[in-house]
Amino acid sequence: MAPRNHDEKYDSPVAAAAAPAQNPSPSERKRNFFTHLSMDEDSVRNIDRSQYNNGQLINNDATDYYDDHRNHHHTTPQSRSSSPSTSGGFLHHFLQSSGPPQIITLSLLIALSFGSIIGVVPSVVEDRYARLHHGYDGVVPCTELGGGGDDRPRECLLGNEDAQNAAAMGSFVANGLTFVTSSLMGSISDEKGRRGILLLGIGLSLLGPLNLVLLQLFETMDPFPYYASAALSGLVSYQAIFLSALSDVMPPQYRAPAFGLFLAGFSMGFALSPLLAVFLSHLGVSILALSILIGAFIFACVFLPETLSVEASERARSKRLAERPHMETRMEVLRYNLQRPVKELLILNRNKLFRLLAALAFFSGVVGAADQTLFLYYVVENFHFGDKDIATLFLILGCTGMFVQGVLLKPLNGWIGERRVVIMAFLVGAIQNYLYGSAQGKSTIFVAATIASLTGMSFPTISAIKANNVDELEQGRVQGALFGLSSLASALGPMMLRYVYSKTKDGGGYGKGTMFIFGAGLYLVATVCAWLLPEEQANSNLKRDAAKKRSSLVGVDADNFDYGAVGDGA
Repeated sequence: MAPRNHDEKYDSPVAAAAAPAQNPSPSERKRNFFTHLSMDEDSVRNIDRSQYNNGQLINNDATDYYDDHRNHHHTTPQSRSSSPSTSGGFLHHFLQSSGPPQIITLSLLIALSFGSIIGVVPSVVEDRYARLHHGYDGVVPCTELGGGGDDRPRECLLGNEDAQNAAAMGSFVANGLTFVTSSLMGSISDEKGRRGILLLGIGLSLLGPLNLVLLQLFETMDPFPYYASAALSGLVSYQAIFLSALSDVMPPQYRAPAFGLFLAGFSMGFALSPLLAVFLSHLGVSILALSILIGAFIFACVFLPETLSVEASERARSKRLAERPHMETRMEVLRYNLQRPVKELLILNRNKLFRLLAALAFFSGVVGAADQTLFLYYVVENFHFGDKDIATLFLILGCTGMFVQGVLLKPLNGWIGERRVVIMAFLVGAIQNYLYGSAQGKSTIFVAATIASLTGMSFPTISAIKANNVDELEQGRVQGALFGLSSLASALGPMMLRYVYSKTKDGGGYGKGTMFIFGAGLYLVATVCAWLLPEEQANSNLKRDAAKKRSSLVGVDADNFDYGAVGDGA
């Protein structure tokens, strides 16, 4: 007779699940039958997918224990030994795994590099456009002139508009390239591995800072090469591959906080980087940023491991070959390769959840990209933000970002679930953009920046939801597809808000801030989409509860199970 508690006989639930099933007693059959009746519809579907082999029940979702080991079977022995249920288990698992610490280090270095020049670019480019295109010949750079808004020389105002248009167009091209290639790169990384794609992406990102340095060394150089090289980096989106690499080694319940720590690394870099602009010249900061990024590339070449297991790579390759149509001519092969990026995006139309996630990525991408691309030009022109103001602004954004992503996000996901976290993030985004648009002074901008980091919770949470709802063979593909759609939105966002700006800058609506009021409205639309997310699919804590309920059936032989035996015990 089988023991009532399989844990008494076997060392782990996995061993119990793999052990031969034995004939249960009538009382055990009755208890298991009532357990089956108490399960919800999703649990029943998962049990139906369980495999029975020679009398052995193999339940892929039986317990949290199996989930944790399945998701990082190729990590170090130390990382496998960490227990998800213990306090501090997440950080221990994260730090002991092979890959996440290196990814966090790279995110910090990359953010430190790009964050240090984010305040330099508007100043350098605005002044260069004013001199090359509009005849400004003053000794003092445009951004160092006193007064704000219309008090500055007309040549500088026109140079600022040229800089905003160039930034919007560069963002459009970069994100358009990412839209076309991101899902394909993710799919390739599912087969070939993450490391090579990441090195290529980081290498391309070196071109932007390099051209920024050259722009300041040669006074007659046009800013076009800088924007063109920055746009070229959109061919390979290393951010989506970073997320896929984290998904390779992190179990589902740890993915949202892991993605949050990834963003916390960026936040720390952005918090520290603008301070460099206070102590160094624009050229000095640009050279330092380029040096840091070169150092990050060398670090990745030496220390970044491959997170994708050989088994997962081979399975992904076999799956793609099985789905590949039969082709006899070179033209058919060419047509297939040209259509593949579009076909990779079709994963977003798989079910209602993915369609809603796609809508969230689109609306949040439109506003988020516009905020990142146009915000600094807006505050420099209308509130005369200088280097110290920008340093203070990004110090606030970085410190609050580190707290939200590194401290607040994980417990908040556990308390209210991923779905409500996304709803909260988009509501805060609407408030933040309304404050940007209606601001009358610097203080309101700083208040809006203080709450802006709460909006950033949406990105890692949405990424975790999509990662938790696909097989490990499709992690790169789904991350790339959703990131590609977000990039399309990011390409359109600055252009859309610039159009609103052009129609309202002379007094319509809220004046020049109307574009941010428009962005607040888009965030409200995204909030409605987040509210429609299926809670049982969006929240990882509900999935863990269902897995624990399913584990009660481990050890039952379905072929010999007699549901009529319930009456025998009555």
